[in-house]
Order: sequence, then C-alpha cells, then structure tokens
Amino acid sequence: MFYDDVGSGFARRYRPLVVFALLAYGFVLLVATILKRYLTIGSLWRPNEVHVRTLELVPFDDFFQDKWIGGIAIDTIGNVALFVPFGILAYILLVRRSAAVRRTALVGFVVSLTIEISQYIFALGYTDVDDLILNTLGAFVGALLARAFGPRWFGLWTGLTLVTCIVFIAATVALQASDSVGAT
Repeated sequence: MFYDDVGSGFARRYRPLVVFALLAYGFVLLVATILKRYLTIGSLWRPNEVHVRTLELVPFDDFFQDKWIGGIAIDTIGNVALFVPFGILAYILLVRRSAAVRRTALVGFVVSLTIEISQYIFALGYTDVDDLILNTLGAFVGALLARAFGPRWFGLWTGLTLVTCIVFIAATVALQASDSVGAT
C-alpha cells in the first residue's frame, strides 16, 4: 500500500474540502480551456484568436512542424502543468482505492477528452491529441507527486490549489474589468 491511516484519514475527514477544491480547480480548467473564447487575458489569449475549429490527430506533429521551439516547450509544459493539481486532488480522493494512480490518470484522460471534444464541437479552440496526451500525463504526474510526498502533504496540496483558484479567478475578473474600461 502507498497510503497509510493518516492519508486515508485526511481523505475521509476533509473529503468535502478536497471535493470543493477539485470543483474550484475544475472551474479554472473550464475558464482556461472552454470559456477563453469569451475572455481576454492580457496577451495570453484573445477571444477572436480562439474561435476556431481545428482537429490535429497526429501525435506531436507540432514538434516537427513548428519553427519556434519555445512555443512548443511552453505549450507542452503548460498542458502538463495545467493538470498536475487536478491529478493531486483526484488522487487524494481516490487514495483508499486500489490502483489510485492509474484511476487518477484515467479520470484525467476522460476530463481532457471531454474538453477537447467540447472545443471541437463548439469551435472553442484547437483540438489536439497532444493536449489529450499531455493533460493525461499531467494528471498522472500529479498523482505520482501526491503519492510520493505522502498523506502528510494532502492538506498543503488542497490549500495551495484553493489559493491558486482564488488568485486565478480574481486576476481574471480584474483583467476583464480593466479590458472593459480600456475598451470604452
């Protein structure tokens, strides 16, 4: 077993808080992947640039086509990093089950697949198999981190995720407000 009574105790005792943190982070994922069509966040993205429908089914094709390696690195690291907190929280909720790391990766895969399909159906960005692979990898890495650091860190991971969500939401609201003031 990779968990102990402390870990399963935390997961059981603070389950509502972890679920809340996962839902809050799910909202951040929703904003960053689906709702970006409706938001301007500095130079990170602009709504008119993400109202597209593309489908890339060749894994890591950009690695061979893109001329700027920095863009590839940012996209790759960003897609993995985006799902690490998700993987950590999902693992905390699944820690008492067998194969919690694999189950976490599977949940990450399903969530990422749902996002990619939604982006394609509603023309909300670039649907790319790379994103699916890298997001799943991020959830897997998150689960591995949570397992490696152990249950004594579960509270810290949950708190950091909640703080991150609050900062992201506040920054997004502030940027929207400043963009709307600048547009008038």
